[in-house]
Amino acid sequence: MKPRASDHVLSPDELRKQAGVWLRLMVSANVTAIDAEAFKRWLNTSAEHKTAFNEVRQRWDAMKSATGEYVRMHPDAAMVPERASRERNAFGRRAFLGGAASVAAVAAVTVVYPLGGRWPLSGEWGADDRTAVGEQRTIALSRLANVTLNTQTSIRHQMEGGQAVGIKLLSGEAAIDLSAGRNPFSVIAGAGRSHAESGRFEVRYLNGRACVTCIEGTVRVEHPAGTRSLQAHQQTVYDASSVSGIASVDPDAVSAWRRGELVFNQARLSDVLAEIDRYRSGRVVLMNDAVRDNRVTGRFLIASLDVALSQLESTFDLNARSLPGGLLVLS
Repeated sequence: MKPRASDHVLSPDELRKQAGVWLRLMVSANVTAIDAEAFKRWLNTSAEHKTAFNEVRQRWDAMKSATGEYVRMHPDAAMVPERASRERNAFGRRAFLGGAASVAAVAAVTVVYPLGGRWPLSGEWGADDRTAVGEQRTIALSRLANVTLNTQTSIRHQMEGGQAVGIKLLSGEAAIDLSAGRNPFSVIAGAGRSHAESGRFEVRYLNGRACVTCIEGTVRVEHPAGTRSLQAHQQTVYDASSVSGIASVDPDAVSAWRRGELVFNQARLSDVLAEIDRYRSGRVVLMNDAVRDNRVTGRFLIASLDVALSQLESTFDLNARSLPGGLLVLS
């Protein structure tokens, strides 16, 4: 079908620029299923899109081949740390591209994805409850315990004698509201376990790192590296091997997501964009490394994240380009 006269027809240069963005995203370490599906839709838009991607990928391969030949002819160059690092990254990219031997093979892949485009991580299969991208849901696990799941969260119920005594947080963020009871309620996340008998606390578990915040009451955090007793407005962080000390936090900022807000205080721009990504379909890619560590302080509505992105674009003088599949490139 020919485009209508009113449609904007992309030039070969524009298509190659888009192809370059897709190539960079698809060889990144954290590409997702929704990214693959969006890429497939972009690739199948026209024969010109496939040609542009082929050209960009051939240039990429040629550049890597030239680099490899240079290192072969100059063995000492391979000992330079920066160059060695680039070669390791190049190997990973070649491995990915080698798996997609041709554009036709890439285009033929059929991707079926749940949860608004996010595959469950390893260990998330068999979750009793999970939320999709942008979804929040409160579950009454017992007469005394309500659990609110934030976006992209998976949990498994912990039962004893037919009663819910806790949850295992497989991934995401959960807020626990407890009425006073005789038995503690526990949240297992990674290597740690948090216990409370009453009050309110929140646990965030992403990428192997857990953050436990006591909003009201007391929480006991047990970890192989040590135990922490949290009072109201205190927080601790742990991973598989270590646990931090206790820090004071602003509970209003920590729990802002339950009110439909995201609150940042001197956060890195790259971290802000990663957090926004958790609540919206599609993907935000920051290609301007110069502003990656710039600090952001602000309060954004989850229901209006496109407005938040526009504000960040203006504040840091970024150029935004929207691509099919919800991909937003900031450069």
